[in-house]
Amino acid sequence: MFIFTYFGSLIVNFIDQLGGIVILAAKALSNAIRGSLRLKQTIDQFYTIGVTSSFIVILTSLFIGMVEALQVYHGFQKFGAENMIGYTVAVSLGRELSPVFTALMIVARNVSAMSAEIGTMKITEQIDAMEVMAVDPINYIVTPRITATVVMLPFLVALSNVVGNIGGYIVGVFVLKVNSVAYIDNIRQYLGMSDLTYGFIKAAVFGLIISSIGCYIGLNTTKGAKGVGLSTTRAVVISSVAILVADYILSAFLF
Repeated sequence: MFIFTYFGSLIVNFIDQLGGIVILAAKALSNAIRGSLRLKQTIDQFYTIGVTSSFIVILTSLFIGMVEALQVYHGFQKFGAENMIGYTVAVSLGRELSPVFTALMIVARNVSAMSAEIGTMKITEQIDAMEVMAVDPINYIVTPRITATVVMLPFLVALSNVVGNIGGYIVGVFVLKVNSVAYIDNIRQYLGMSDLTYGFIKAAVFGLIISSIGCYIGLNTTKGAKGVGLSTTRAVVISSVAILVADYILSAFLF
């Protein structure tokens, strides 16, 4: 009986929290669609999530492209298909690697900060003070963060695609001595616009999921300073797992 009670409470708790995240995301999107965005707060979040995250995205994408080129080369060399490295790196980045790794970087850098910041506002009763002053905390705090994450993540993925392909070209042409003309021609010949478009769709969905999780966990922070730390950890872990689960589901439907 204990096992059934334990797993039953886990399932009920999971459904309760999933429902809370979906409702929060729906309210934030409704605010954005109705045009009731707080302009200053939203621009601040565009800068925080988009501009200040660019360097870490560039750095990680460069090495992802370089590693991908190395791995693909050793596999393709056995079949004499080294010239296909460029296309394979490009399609891997466009469909999977750039959306997933960029989203994970945003989780580590921004979603954790969202949860900690909102959690601190919760335990210091700043959110309660907003409600007393008739200020909607969802419209003031949550909507700008979710909107900025959904909009900026596809742009960061586009940046990741460019930098990752530069890294793949450097390793493929200058280190592995693949013909540079064949490297570029295979990308132009075989890479379709849908390979990139689906990656951008994934990025927008990832942005909605991870920002909603970060804000929801922050808003439900309890137990003081210790609770803020726990909320930050939970936001990072749950968001990271959610990206991988969503990636599988989206890949099954899109490709």
